[in-house]
Amino acid sequence: MTHFPVTTSTLSAKALGQLVIEKYSLNKNCTCQLFRTGINHTYFISDNETKYVLRIYFYNWRSKSQIQEEINLLHLLKENHTSISFPIPDKKGNFIQDINAPEGIRHAVLFSFAEGEKIRFMDAATCFSIGSLMAKIHTITANQSIDRINYNLETLVQLPYEYAKQYFPETIPEMEFIKKQSKKISKTFEKIDSNKVTKGIVHLDIWYDNMNIKGQNEPTIFDFDFCGNGLLIFDVAYFCKQLFHIEVNKDEYELKVQSFLKGYQTKRTLSEEEIKMIPDAAAAIWIFYLGIQSQRFDWSNIFLTENYLKMYIGRMKSWIEYNDSKEILGSR
Repeated sequence: MTHFPVTTSTLSAKALGQLVIEKYSLNKNCTCQLFRTGINHTYFISDNETKYVLRIYFYNWRSKSQIQEEINLLHLLKENHTSISFPIPDKKGNFIQDINAPEGIRHAVLFSFAEGEKIRFMDAATCFSIGSLMAKIHTITANQSIDRINYNLETLVQLPYEYAKQYFPETIPEMEFIKKQSKKISKTFEKIDSNKVTKGIVHLDIWYDNMNIKGQNEPTIFDFDFCGNGLLIFDVAYFCKQLFHIEVNKDEYELKVQSFLKGYQTKRTLSEEEIKMIPDAAAAIWIFYLGIQSQRFDWSNIFLTENYLKMYIGRMKSWIEYNDSKEILGSR
């Protein structure tokens, strides 16, 4: 009997558990539980003493060579004693497993588990420690590159707009707003003095959901799936924007974002040029992720509707308006 084609499947946790026990020589009592489906599927592996994270990449989402580049980056960070979740080799020394899923070959990687817990509403001290860790990563990745995506005007704003056009009319206010902001962002990027900004390898998705905090403000960052080449300020800007949306009280936000930036600058100095870029850099990444959501519409983003777009762009507008008002007040 010929099987009907599928876009994506959810692999059996029990079968994956057996595969991991065999490939990695883990305790036979290990359990495997599905934690989350999304761009990639995440499973927790546990033997009551040690916990691991198994990532199953979506079919045709990342090539094997792209995953290897991510692994190489994580090796570099681990060798430099950086607090990140790192890949675990199997008993033959391999880091990538090939799984023959119904839709085709999917890749799997086992990672160390980041101790601690996710903290959405973090205090200023936690923001300081996150800034310090991010800067430590950047001291290692500054002026380095990997064979992954280059984050630039084309990949951050131009292509994402084209992806979104497949689902939304260009005439609706939200799409017109994106187009207008894309032009503004392009002007900002074109005026960059390359001698005053630092390029390197970026994570591009550092926010509370991709880190665990242990004890007294000991963060561990994970999920480098979007790592690539770009301005290091992109990571700084994205964290600032996420913190802005989480913290309703903007006086508290200012205290926390300044603490984050102070923590960062204990390891790396940010130029005035880079700090000025934060509002537009964050907006560019926001457009980029709208493009990602559009690309994965048919397999994990059924909520992508015009109502969702209004909410999503509404957040972008609030970020831009807030920073514009700060700039006006600062110029007085």
